[in-house]
Amino acid sequence: MDELDILKKDWQTNANQKDKKFTSSDLYPMLHKRSSSIVKTLFYISIVELFFWIALNTIPYFSSEEYRNELSNMYGGDLMLTALTIFSYAIILIFVYLLYKSYKAISVTDNVRKLMKSILKTRKVIKYYVLYNLIMAFLVMSLGMYETTTNDPKISAQFATFSDKQLFISMLIMIVATAVFIGLIWIFYRLIYGILLRRLNKNYNELKRLEV
Repeated sequence: MDELDILKKDWQTNANQKDKKFTSSDLYPMLHKRSSSIVKTLFYISIVELFFWIALNTIPYFSSEEYRNELSNMYGGDLMLTALTIFSYAIILIFVYLLYKSYKAISVTDNVRKLMKSILKTRKVIKYYVLYNLIMAFLVMSLGMYETTTNDPKISAQFATFSDKQLFISMLIMIVATAVFIGLIWIFYRLIYGILLRRLNKNYNELKRLEV
């Protein structure tokens, strides 16, 4: 139980005291502090995620020539792979920047309505970012599988010998693998951002009640 919940519980316990009145000015500082702390944590997590993806993609790429060749074949050449990598990092950097802006906006605001708007913007940024990653995961997986089955000599030759039933089973396996991969990414973001996003949403609802 955090500081705000303890205070609210104490107020409920003493609700029968007629001489004890509370206003929005009593709750607002704590909601403001907690919201700022949540967005700050989200910002730090996004920084860690950026370095995680950079390390995950960079270390194997530069440590194995075979891996580089496989990636190049999978995505139709070095140019396409480089473009996808730069685009992905650019999106993450934009996300980090938007979260930083949200944190600064929440930190300096002294108005309930402005704080509520900042919280809404932060929620939208995170939701759009997660949606983007899920869509990109689907597109990258689909592109990678298509390029592998058509441009890799060994795999394309093997597919050429498949019967209709074997082709159907192979396509089904690839679809299931893609769905599992996207599901794991969704769970990853659900665990990382979902908990903090629910806390931020709770703060928003508290602030909304203050406005009534």
